[in-house]
Amino acid sequence: MSETLEQIALKRLPLDAVHSLYGAAFRNEDGWRVPANYGDTDSEYVSVRDESSGLIDLTSRGRIRVTGSEALMFLNGLVTNDMKTLGENQWMPAAFPNVQGRLLAAVRIARTSDGFLIDTESATHDRVLKTIERFTLAGDFKVADLTQSTTMLTVQGKSAKDIVEKIVSQVPADRNGTLEIEWREQALTLWRGTHTAEDGFDLIVPTENATALWDMLVEAGAHPTGYDVFEKLRIEAGIPRFGRDMDESNVVTETNLDDAVSYTKGCYLGQEIIVRIKHRGHVAKKLTGLVFEKETAIDSGAAVQSEAGAEIGRVTSPTFSPSLGRTVALAYLKYEFLSAGTTVKVNSSKGQVSATVTELPFIRGTWYRD
Repeated sequence: MSETLEQIALKRLPLDAVHSLYGAAFRNEDGWRVPANYGDTDSEYVSVRDESSGLIDLTSRGRIRVTGSEALMFLNGLVTNDMKTLGENQWMPAAFPNVQGRLLAAVRIARTSDGFLIDTESATHDRVLKTIERFTLAGDFKVADLTQSTTMLTVQGKSAKDIVEKIVSQVPADRNGTLEIEWREQALTLWRGTHTAEDGFDLIVPTENATALWDMLVEAGAHPTGYDVFEKLRIEAGIPRFGRDMDESNVVTETNLDDAVSYTKGCYLGQEIIVRIKHRGHVAKKLTGLVFEKETAIDSGAAVQSEAGAEIGRVTSPTFSPSLGRTVALAYLKYEFLSAGTTVKVNSSKGQVSATVTELPFIRGTWYRD
């Protein structure tokens, strides 16, 4: 009975029935019922990494529009990156810190023709919304939550551009570019960005156009891909996830979100702590990568030790990488052990196993190629 009640309580994607028609099995992800897989995880993985492109439903992520003449001023005082440098039809990574410089949420922010669009993980959607809504009475600063009224799909892989161009008249040419166009008599927003280390495009449409968009992308060659494979691709890409690899206990600069922080912008919440750490030299620990010699069963939270036996960190996200033929993991390590090539030991169910520290991402896919 409890499992049934849990399933009833889960939020359902607008395309839930469509995913079922495509053969999806489902799982719980941050309170949402999402496709775990479509019956063949091997082909889903290969479609993204090697052959064509995968199609992933990211609607559970939060989408928040911010407008008003004072939107730039208010947002710039809340996030770590310098939004004054963000041009129209571009997006940038940013983080919402608290006054202690600790992470509230990692986001992407796009500058649109009439304001800003924030994309946030589902786990931090409510937190971001409440953080910015506090300022709506302080000036010309308006907030609209678009999460329930829109669907967000992403096409990831070497053929992503070719596939999306079969559906829409134009796509963002630049990395980190965005575009707003009309599609089927309604707005369609495109972001060029990666969730997998492969080239990719996110497409946001009103929910009533979601089924048509999904079907047309599949017909154009995109392979439906579930969250089981998406999680593997995320880890290979070295992308941290809130609640798994980072949370409010982490200082922003511990989380490998270096591109999300500007050290030259004006004041923002938590800036003093973040800048002080940089001037001190470095954080005490940081998220990095571990590569194991072969496929190895490693648990999230497993302790990491130096060769001398001192505890120096912990694993956050382990997975087997089909492309590398071995297990890889995201892990926090003390600063003095972060150099690539450092050998460490990790606790496993079969005793300690050796791993080598490596820079992220583990796989540099088509996103990193000219």
